[in-house]
Amino acid sequence: MYFAALLARTEDGWEASDTELDDVETLADLADLAREAAADEGETVLVFIEQEDAWFGLVRVDGEDDPRVYVSDAAAATRSSYGEMLTAELLGDDDPDSELDELVDLDGTEDGEPEPAADEDEDAAAGSAGIVPAGPLGDGRILADLGLSERELRAVTDDALGEIAEAIGAADILEAVR
Repeated sequence: MYFAALLARTEDGWEASDTELDDVETLADLADLAREAAADEGETVLVFIEQEDAWFGLVRVDGEDDPRVYVSDAAAATRSSYGEMLTAELLGDDDPDSELDELVDLDGTEDGEPEPAADEDEDAAAGSAGIVPAGPLGDGRILADLGLSERELRAVTDDALGEIAEAIGAADILEAVR
């Protein structure tokens, strides 16, 4: 069972609404849903998604900017439809079948393509190798400017969404839709 809520930041504070994800199939759909929840263009909207305390995801949409995503446990999230949607985006695996259409050398590079650098982004490297990391994935600084550091985000416990809402000043608002 999923819990999903939208929190829109307004001049007067946070406004929350629970939401149905039935029509959401992609991260773009989720970002559009978040933008619709904003009272004014350019407002910050957070999407909270949680599956039975197994994992949670945060999607942050600031106006027309690309959405930023954080998933607490990528391996657990990939076992669910909404979590798989978020982790696929983070791992750059939007269409796994498209890779089958390309011919690659045995070392995994296309003909004439240089080998990837050793310091390549770990998330992208994991995605191209088909490996989903156990643990957090995505933008750990997603809420840093709202009062929750990356370290604090990674340290949240059982009531993750409640702790996050408390840290950003939206605990009462989130509880109203839970």
